[in-house]
This record gives sequence, C-alpha cells and structure tokens, in this order.
Amino acid sequence: MDRRRFMSWVGLGWVASSLPIALVACSSEQGATSGGSPSPMGAVPPSPAARADGFQSVGAIADLDKNGQLVVKPFGAGELVVIRDPADSQSLVAVNPACPHKGCIVEWKGEKKEFVCPCHDSDFGPDGKVLEGPATEPLQVYMAKIEGDAVLVKT
Repeated sequence: MDRRRFMSWVGLGWVASSLPIALVACSSEQGATSGGSPSPMGAVPPSPAARADGFQSVGAIADLDKNGQLVVKPFGAGELVVIRDPADSQSLVAVNPACPHKGCIVEWKGEKKEFVCPCHDSDFGPDGKVLEGPATEPLQVYMAKIEGDAVLVKT
C-alpha cells in the first residue's frame, strides 16, 4: 500500500469516527437532556416541572393582566395560551392554540372574546368550542387557576 492510499484510509477513518460526536454536538436537545445549561445556539429550555398535583406555574397574574393573555412556549407538545374567562374574571381559561383544522396558531381577540384562526377563519369561544368552521373539533383545553400571584395550569 502506498503512502497516498494509506493516508486516504486514515482520513476516512477519522471522519467516520468523528461523525457520532458531531451529531451529538449539533443536537438541539443536548442541553435539556444532559442536565446542563441550554445551548447558546437558541435551544429552548425545558418547561417548569409539574407539582405533585399536576399543576405547573406558567407565569405571573400581573403579566396576564398587562398583556390580556399569557403565551407559553413550550408547554407539553406545543404552546399554551392563558386568558381570563370573559364570563368570570376570577377564572382562567388555558388552551392549546393549534387549530384542529390545519394546525395554524389561533389568536385571542379580546374585543370579540374569541380565538380566531388566521388561516381559515375558524372562530372558537373562550372555552375552546367551535363557533364557526371550517374547524369541527374544539381547541384542547387545560385546567387553570390562580394561586397567589402565579398562574397555574394542570398538565
């Protein structure tokens, strides 16, 4: 075997043995799964842990009142939007804002007291129920409550 062929095989072996390390280093879940801090490359930190009763804190009531809603990313498999129940200002409503029709993210329109899908104009009530299609399924709703100054949602 000549020197050029030998060096080609050494280079190929180095690349092949480095590939698993490169894949792990580029993984966006590395910080969250290894217990370390999140990657500075924009990895999203894990959501707060649920308490023994299944509720987890998702924000402050002051932020909810200031903005009219809390948008929580990530929450479970997606997002979460928390609003005050228009029928009872002491109660909260928490929904997964993914429209069941095509998966677009619905927006809370406080003046209309509805969630509106920007893609196909489906309208949902504050309780997540379909008011106007094309969506036929309601938004996924979670139990939510106020405890002290915190907004809690049951996972």
